[in-house]
Amino acid sequence: MDDEFELYDLRVEVAECRGEMVCNHKIGDYFEVRGEELTIPAGQTFSLYALAALLPLIPAKQRVTHQNDWMTTDTDIACPDPNCGAIFRIHRTGRRTFRHSETTVVPLTRTSEDGRAL
Repeated sequence: MDDEFELYDLRVEVAECRGEMVCNHKIGDYFEVRGEELTIPAGQTFSLYALAALLPLIPAKQRVTHQNDWMTTDTDIACPDPNCGAIFRIHRTGRRTFRHSETTVVPLTRTSEDGRAL
């Protein structure tokens, strides 16, 4: 049984400032996500509070979505600090293939077209 699936690689960057930037963000700062791995360039920091606000969106942005879905088109997220004007932008930068068998110990169950276990 084929157990492959694809996820987008992401780059999340501080794209602009709408107002005053009071957090430690700098335009151009970023982190990248590949699969379940998050990387931040050496010497750069990223606000824990901003990261906490962005994390719930990451798995959804990694998945293939319908072209009309807002998750496909909307890329900008405001800093969660109401006094900070930072805008984060999530870019899909590529696609990567994973195997179910390499990402979990839970076995796949074959299902029929209507979702019933076989």
